[in-house]
Amino acid sequence: LLYGVVLYYILCYNTSMKLNYDKKSKDPTYFIQQGFRNGKKTSTRNVKRIGKHSELLAITDDPLAYAKEQVAKFNEEFKNSKVSMDLTIDFDEKIKATEDVVSASTLKNIGYYYLMQLYHDLGIGSFLKKATQDRKITFDLNQINRFLCCARILDPGSKRYTHRHLSGFYENPDFEYVNILRTMDVLEENYDAYISHLFEVSNTIVKRNTSVCYYDCSNFYFEAEAPDEDYVDEVTGEIIRGFRKYGLSKEHRPNPIVEMGLFMDGDGIPLSMCLAPGNESEQTTAVPLEKQLVKMLDGKPFIYCADAGLGSYHIRNFNAMGGRSFVVTQSVKKLSNVLQDAVFSDCDYRLLSSGKAVSLKELKAFDKTAAENKDLYQDKAYKIIPANNLVELGLYEEKRYKNGKVKYVKAKGILKQNLIITFSRKMMEYQRYIRNRQIDRAKKLLENIDPETYKKGPHDVTRFIKRSSKGKSGEKATDEYYLDKKTIEEEEKYDGFYAIATNLEIDRHVAQQRADVELILEISGQRYKIEDCFRLLKTNLSSRPVYHRNEERIIAHFMICYTALLIFRLLQKQFELAGFHFTPGNIIETLQNMEVTDVDGIFYKSTYTGSKVLSALNTIYPLSQLDRKYYLPKDLNKKFKKISV
Repeated sequence: LLYGVVLYYILCYNTSMKLNYDKKSKDPTYFIQQGFRNGKKTSTRNVKRIGKHSELLAITDDPLAYAKEQVAKFNEEFKNSKVSMDLTIDFDEKIKATEDVVSASTLKNIGYYYLMQLYHDLGIGSFLKKATQDRKITFDLNQINRFLCCARILDPGSKRYTHRHLSGFYENPDFEYVNILRTMDVLEENYDAYISHLFEVSNTIVKRNTSVCYYDCSNFYFEAEAPDEDYVDEVTGEIIRGFRKYGLSKEHRPNPIVEMGLFMDGDGIPLSMCLAPGNESEQTTAVPLEKQLVKMLDGKPFIYCADAGLGSYHIRNFNAMGGRSFVVTQSVKKLSNVLQDAVFSDCDYRLLSSGKAVSLKELKAFDKTAAENKDLYQDKAYKIIPANNLVELGLYEEKRYKNGKVKYVKAKGILKQNLIITFSRKMMEYQRYIRNRQIDRAKKLLENIDPETYKKGPHDVTRFIKRSSKGKSGEKATDEYYLDKKTIEEEEKYDGFYAIATNLEIDRHVAQQRADVELILEISGQRYKIEDCFRLLKTNLSSRPVYHRNEERIIAHFMICYTALLIFRLLQKQFELAGFHFTPGNIIETLQNMEVTDVDGIFYKSTYTGSKVLSALNTIYPLSQLDRKYYLPKDLNKKFKKISV
């Protein structure tokens, strides 16, 4: 059954219709015909019937001239206002059968337009073109890398998965899977230049805040059953180390891992990265990567900020020259007895809010529930302790022998630095709350403890359980388990205390000293942003597990992930500068949902709704105009073609 339907659409693109009729017919029927390009196909369609020649003779002496006038009138209405189109729909028409095993979706994502805009602004296409100008490459490197980066944000998966789902993008890219691998090889060959290029050009998009550079490391696991073996050259004795190795991992997965080191600026935008075998100490990655960063910044001084695990002697010493400084966390437990005595000594502490002298005894004893003590409960006390002796800080330096073995020995020497000790009653209460819950679990464990399965861990609740063995000479000893109150008391001693080591100048006058301490604490407090970078990489961008086994391809995989992270962070920064604040999930979900569907080859209809994120995107990119309900194919083609190079 055929139904004639009249559709009314607001079409805001300046295109023209033409007159269509059979010139050989004695009594032709005149139609208004539209030409359009949908994807890679060009076609025409009669959108309105004007009438037969014989019918029009009743109202005009020249039907052909009348028909041309109607076409001109329709074009004017089509350009500026609403127009009517005749569309015939056959509800009995079936979907065309194909040889494909699985039915494919006809929805096309256009949300990646914004990601493409940033990719284009980073000039990656021109970089790749310059890097391969002397090579005969028959495929489009830039197109492949562009879609790998966009897919990493919108629909992350393996490279083969991405290749199978390319049809989900509006442009419907078409390239071979083997070309993806060749593109990854080119990326890896230009690793250093590529990372430097991204940093330099990103400065033209967002002013990079490099006054403080944050560094951290994280592990990424692989879908492999065994680590890569080391290879020893029989002639030279050179050791070529495997890349995927077993190492310490918080997830305790039985998979080999690779370690990533990441530098981040003060706004949470990545600066540079490095990769190392999973069994290598993270401390060995910092200085080599930082040397590359110094070159990228043209020797511009900055503050190095990291946690205690990345604040060894070599790292602090390297950041004590060239105008650089360091702010690193310091374990109070690893301090010497002399420095610990200074920390716990109830003198020289001052309130951070006012600089007023205060005692630890007073802070630990006041009534936290009283309304008048609310501000004091939120406050912190601080103390400055000179700590130039590296031995007293419990720092170790790496000593590498000729046979390749590495040994960590206690660092000796003097490095000008201060310890900023803070105490927070609020943090003390929180830490004791957590510990008390662990103690309760330890007590329950003691009620039905199984000696065969009991294993003591350094961080779980079993650390509070102590075992003693008793038995007479010649007899089998019996084990007794009980709560270790000494361990609990030892841990409680450190509750609420926090330490930072820095070589930044701290004024002696109380007012300025308090301001200096607040600034240093604020710098250290921003370290959470680099944890967010790794969380984004692992969770939203699904950078793990990694399925590649070739070292070059592994490096290229993380280069793609790094590019996607940079693009997304730049987008977040643009939101922030425009006064908008959304979670990564809000942004990604909106971009994923921005899909259009093809309506009978004439136009595209949006299948997404309006949102705050969409409104913000169109505020940041006013020329995008991707908040329309209907789109002409020619309109969308122009938008994407403009930024696809």
